[in-house]
Amino acid sequence: MSVVDTGRRTAVLQRVLPSGSYAGMARRLVERSALLYARAWMVLLSGIFEPLFYVLAFQIGFGALVPVVVGPGGVELSYVAFVAPALLVASAMNGAVSETMSMFYKLRFDGLYDSVLATPLGTYDVALGELTWTVLRSGLYAVAFFGVMATMGLVTTPWALLLVPVALLVSMAFAAIGMVCATLLRSSAQFEYIHLLVVPMFLFSGTFFPVDRYPLPLRVIAELSPLYHGVELARTFSVGVLTPSLLGHTAYLLALTAAGLYGTSRRIGKLLLS
Repeated sequence: MSVVDTGRRTAVLQRVLPSGSYAGMARRLVERSALLYARAWMVLLSGIFEPLFYVLAFQIGFGALVPVVVGPGGVELSYVAFVAPALLVASAMNGAVSETMSMFYKLRFDGLYDSVLATPLGTYDVALGELTWTVLRSGLYAVAFFGVMATMGLVTTPWALLLVPVALLVSMAFAAIGMVCATLLRSSAQFEYIHLLVVPMFLFSGTFFPVDRYPLPLRVIAELSPLYHGVELARTFSVGVLTPSLLGHTAYLLALTAAGLYGTSRRIGKLLLS
């Protein structure tokens, strides 16, 4: 993106957002997070292994019990090929939620955002900077996971290359909503409420079996989950069967991202500037 395009985007956002909430300097928070994790690189590395163990477990264990599953467009898949794309986006969800929950400590205990808002950065810069870092971190995991899938022979179509952008989109949506949740929490004990939502989403959003097997009321609830839309995108691209529904899934996740960014900016302003 050229300097001119960046300047135009900044000018548009400054007109749309409340005065003083955006200075076009969100990258400063990204740089801070990168420098911080440069000293804790083992934390980043550890997040790669969990999804790897999941894939190996399904390859060695469940794959022998469920030899064939019908995927998008009626394509027959091995069970590990059915589950792997969903695990990729689920790992993006887990990484995003974990990272944004750290925002609670930055907000309530570290006083980081009080210091940040004393600089030219505004509340929307904070929200965008935290979102960008979370997406970058999730992208690292997604690329590593995709490499494992390719090594295991689970990448069979060029469309599967879009699995990484899908993971980034899922990370964006969960990071944006997660940041809003972080601003609403009053104690770390309330993290249990977040887990109470994330764990059922992981299990019942089509990650391990199609949601069309559910009774209609449960299917409707499952289809409201952001992870469901990410799973559908990933699984569809993994087999190379493109349908118009992909646009709807993408729009849903983008809408959540926009709503979360705006909500986070407003909440930080209410908590620290009011």
